[in-house]
Amino acid sequence: MVVQGGSGMDGSARRRRRGVRTWLIIVLAVLAGAAAVAAAILKPWTPEFRHGGLTIAAPPAPVSVSPDIAPAPDTAPAPSAAGIAAALGPVVASPDLGGFAGSVTDAASGTVLWSERADEPRVPSSTAKIMTTAAALLALPADQRVQTKVVAGSSPNEIALLAAGDPTLTAQPGGEGYYPGAASLLDLADQVRNADIRADTIVVDTSVYSGQTMARGWDPIDIPGGSIAPLEPVMLDGGRLDPAGEYSPRSGTPALDVGRRLATELGLDPAKVRLGTAPQGTKRLGEVASAPLRDRLRDMMVYSDNVLAETIGREVAQATGRPMSFEGAAAAVAAVLAEHNFDMTGVTMFDCSGLSVDDRIPARLLNQILHTAAGPEPETEPTTTAPAPLAPPLGAGAGRQTQPDGAADTLSSRLVPMLDYLPVAGGTGSLSSRYVMQNQAGAGWVRAKTGTLSVASTLAGYVLDRDGRVLTFTLMSSDRPPEVSRPALDAVAATLRNCGCS
Repeated sequence: MVVQGGSGMDGSARRRRRGVRTWLIIVLAVLAGAAAVAAAILKPWTPEFRHGGLTIAAPPAPVSVSPDIAPAPDTAPAPSAAGIAAALGPVVASPDLGGFAGSVTDAASGTVLWSERADEPRVPSSTAKIMTTAAALLALPADQRVQTKVVAGSSPNEIALLAAGDPTLTAQPGGEGYYPGAASLLDLADQVRNADIRADTIVVDTSVYSGQTMARGWDPIDIPGGSIAPLEPVMLDGGRLDPAGEYSPRSGTPALDVGRRLATELGLDPAKVRLGTAPQGTKRLGEVASAPLRDRLRDMMVYSDNVLAETIGREVAQATGRPMSFEGAAAAVAAVLAEHNFDMTGVTMFDCSGLSVDDRIPARLLNQILHTAAGPEPETEPTTTAPAPLAPPLGAGAGRQTQPDGAADTLSSRLVPMLDYLPVAGGTGSLSSRYVMQNQAGAGWVRAKTGTLSVASTLAGYVLDRDGRVLTFTLMSSDRPPEVSRPALDAVAATLRNCGCS
């Protein structure tokens, strides 16, 4: 058979091909129609298509921010005791507070508006730093600095590092250690190097402090836990092993660490660093100074720094002629406050930081200090003066904090800087993570010193109530874990903020 046309296809094959072509044309036509309809509806060049059907709103008009700080109005109505009691009733009844004590005072009048077991001595935890700060403001000049020196040793091959109580020294380049404005060990090493002394041994003299390096009621686990270092009169970044870490594990030998780092910077063998006593009257080879007291107090209060609290307490001890020990510092702080008519009944302190679980302070005293700082000037001042120091103070100038020319040197004016050292709720320091998810009404309004131990949580500070009246408060909780008690304390302070209790 001869097949003509040379197509190689029979008729049925051609019919199938035509059928497929026909269906393809129909399908394409349908798709084209659908695309035309979609194009008409969706308009892919419009914002609705590009953003999934969402409409983009016009940008809001610019807002001008004009920060302004205004004092509490003199015309704010005074809250009543009954109004405060009614407002606080539900929150102070919370079982999350455990064993609870507290006091609330109208700062302008000094009237105690509410109290519960306020005379009962309680574990203060870190609110004890309010006492330390008050004593320092009353006994020391605000610009006092602590000097760390290197002097020639008792033999030609020795130099001596003379520690005086500065735990903020840093070996970080540019002085960028944990504490702002801290003295630089690298600067000190440069001064010693330029003195061209030939030595191979460094003696670290820590004799300015006496007694134990750990207080009664402290737990040694807090050293690796980052809350404290053994109290020695010189440290690098508060004894932190990580200079940038607030709760970095601390060194067990902070003073020797400084000497060893100095040896390294001078090209000496760190193994030849030892504790000892510096000779008197030898040549000074170098000296660096800490930040002024006012800055160290701020850092101590905002970040609840236990090492700073203890070393500042020892500065108060030296200024009042007492040993620079735990006992001497605690006695000095109590004596300075008693001299200024603060009622010290019920106070038992074994340190100046509140880290000891054996410390006891009544809420009444802490609130008295706070409302004195926040209140009006008293009509009269105590006539007693602090005893003269038996040894020169650590920094330039001794005695009480100086005031600007023409300013009245009153008790309130000398304590008022404390208010600026308190953390801001939801904003700074130890309150930065609180009042964020809960009790938000107090954020930005509550300023208070926190206190947290496993056995107690405390909060003491001040707040502006809804009417514009300043209220000071001290709140002390026990027998509840901190994760339970702290939100309950925050709720009490936030309630004071919301209170229109006149």
